[in-house]
Amino acid sequence: MAGAGRSGRDVLPRRAEVLAGLSVAIDLGLGQPAEHMLRSATLACRLADRLDLSSEQRGTIYYATLVMWIGCHADSQEYARWFGDDIAVRREAFLVDWSGVPYLRFLLGHVAKGEPLPHRLKVMTTLFRDARGQLGHMIHSHCASAAALAHHIGLPSEVAHVLAFTFERHDGQGLPVGVSGDSIPIEMRVAQLADVAEVHHRMFGLDAAVTMITSRRGGQFDPAVVDAVLASPEEIFAPARDGDAWREALEKAPDHHVRLTNESFDHLVCAIGDFVDLKCPFTLGHSRAVAALASAAGESLGVAEGDVDILRRAGHLHDLGRLGVSNQVWSNPAGLNSSDWERVRMHPYLTERVLDRIPGLGAVRTVARAHHEHLDGTGYPLGLSGSMLGRSERILAAAVAYQSALEPRPYRAELDPEQATVRLRSRSGSGALDPECVEAVLSAAGHRTLRHRREDLLTPREREILCLVARGLTNRQIAGQLVLSEKTVRNHVERTYVKIGASNRVGASLYALEHGLASPPVTAPEAPQ
Repeated sequence: MAGAGRSGRDVLPRRAEVLAGLSVAIDLGLGQPAEHMLRSATLACRLADRLDLSSEQRGTIYYATLVMWIGCHADSQEYARWFGDDIAVRREAFLVDWSGVPYLRFLLGHVAKGEPLPHRLKVMTTLFRDARGQLGHMIHSHCASAAALAHHIGLPSEVAHVLAFTFERHDGQGLPVGVSGDSIPIEMRVAQLADVAEVHHRMFGLDAAVTMITSRRGGQFDPAVVDAVLASPEEIFAPARDGDAWREALEKAPDHHVRLTNESFDHLVCAIGDFVDLKCPFTLGHSRAVAALASAAGESLGVAEGDVDILRRAGHLHDLGRLGVSNQVWSNPAGLNSSDWERVRMHPYLTERVLDRIPGLGAVRTVARAHHEHLDGTGYPLGLSGSMLGRSERILAAAVAYQSALEPRPYRAELDPEQATVRLRSRSGSGALDPECVEAVLSAAGHRTLRHRREDLLTPREREILCLVARGLTNRQIAGQLVLSEKTVRNHVERTYVKIGASNRVGASLYALEHGLASPPVTAPEAPQ
């Protein structure tokens, strides 16, 4: 029986294990197999030792390599806007040097890929009118996002600083600033080579990896770092002992011995849930809300304290698998065709695969993977039913269904609380959701007060516009919704960014989350009598 034997007393994982699990989720969005980022971190640490770098530099290299693409996922909407399938373009970008004619050919082949020809031509015209400027803007946003997210998940400030140079090149032809040579931190020069070399070595073998890095010596890559590899490539690319890349990578983590407390673990899983929700602007705050609803419903139903902890953590982590599905699918205003639907049905399974890598999260994994399962067997990905679903799985499914109804989707508007209640009770009446768990979730939602911190820092109008920016609306869309001029909205946005210290939507979104501004004010339904 699913969920049997859960006690909530599993030994908490080490911090490095949770961040390694996060790196596997990042792999999903890169279109790379699990442990790509971990193997890259191992290669980078071997290079750091070969270059005789300090232990502090080595530690920064480890985590900069492990999460260097974290900002890309937060900017998936922009990738999808230009390239259609954001995951496919990231996967194939590993195989081309981002410079010169090959890079232009790569861009031409991927702009709006999969879209109708008239749309592709329109996007191409827009992009190539100022390709470097357009890409520079997107990459600047990526770097700012990566730094903000690194800080949000508790990584040292040195890691956030290094991530700002992810797309720079040794020859100065990179973006967004075009710095060159030693102006790029050595930690990023090592991380860049390790990341790309891991892909080429895994796909094509040692000789091909050596040929690739040699061809990019002095261009993308620092000659000194290349030469460190060429001195003994067999040692740099040696397989992990016993083939266990996970264990070897964890041993190289600078804080591999640090075990999380309950408080630090909860903070980290909340931050990871926030990161996942940034993939689609319309899911901002989704995981936090689900975690709060599920844990409150569990408490009202008398669920044991340890299992309430499991429910809350599963609520934060249940959508990790969304990173493995392209925004081209999630953001389709026409709804899903059969192929897209099969990809969507896989995302709870991908959540399970990520969480399965982290020791001590067996119970959380079991609950999280079932967030779209139904009592009548019509859910996914496994079609579990009845006695195969424990109380916690049923609560989480009801919480996800209710919260999702309150959020907009590209193919429908958000429902108000009363409409969401009707939809949820309809699903329980049809046998899909557990009636008792549905009522517990609705009771938790009905008694919940939506507190918004009213600080003098932002005016009411600025708070309102910040919320809409965080939800992914453009200045023009905000102007139309609030009946303002686009120039007025732009001025409000710029002034708000200065006040809160943000430089792009992701920074604004994180501020909105932390200050209770992630959703417009909603009147909560009255509590059941």
